Amino acid sequence: MVVKVYGPAYASPKRVILCLIEKEIDYEVVHVDLFKGEHRSPHYLQLQPFGVLPVIEDGDYKLYESRAIIRYYAEKYRCQGSELLGNTIEERGLIEQWLEVEAHNLQPPLYDLVVQLLINPKMGITPDPERIREDEEKLAKTLDVYEERLSRSKYLGGDGFSLADLSNIPFGNYLMSSLKKEYMIRDRKNVSRWWDDISSRPSWKKLLQLHPYVL
Repeated sequence: MVVKVYGPAYASPKRVILCLIEKEIDYEVVHVDLFKGEHRSPHYLQLQPFGVLPVIEDGDYKLYESRAIIRYYAEKYRCQGSELLGNTIEERGLIEQWLEVEAHNLQPPLYDLVVQLLINPKMGITPDPERIREDEEKLAKTLDVYEERLSRSKYLGGDGFSLADLSNIPFGNYLMSSLKKEYMIRDRKNVSRWWDDISSRPSWKKLLQLHPYVL
């Protein structure tokens, strides 16, 4: 059965789609246009009562929150496609730890930079220089922690690519492209090496061909 992924043609659904590609799971994207308020429609709110993206529909099973979704598919199809959860309970613990770091330390300031510099101008809202400065400071501190970790490990969770790395790719790509802040990656030797590795995966290249960024 084909998995339906509800979301716009940018960022958060890409985390889910990338996982589905890695796990060799068929899917289709149901576009939900944030700028037109489609995430507030009665139909969408039945799927996601908070009006947040993305949501998956897998037969009768529905699930929202992108990291919950990728955990679900990595576990459900553990013996199919790429192994994304580690080979030991210790590796699994580290992968879960770094998923939480990405969710709570990297994503918030990076998401706000996307809002300030890409989304707000499209809506006629002037970016806030002070918030941008604060976001960049928070992001730099988090990337310094990544740099230290990656000086001791090839990937965030250990020797193998995992959900912890995968979850960083979609918004990390904004730093390297639309936001024009690639120096935040390139100024950190180990983060730069890691980024080149994870962003060169065939799954990511395929995703960018099928679902290019539109912001």
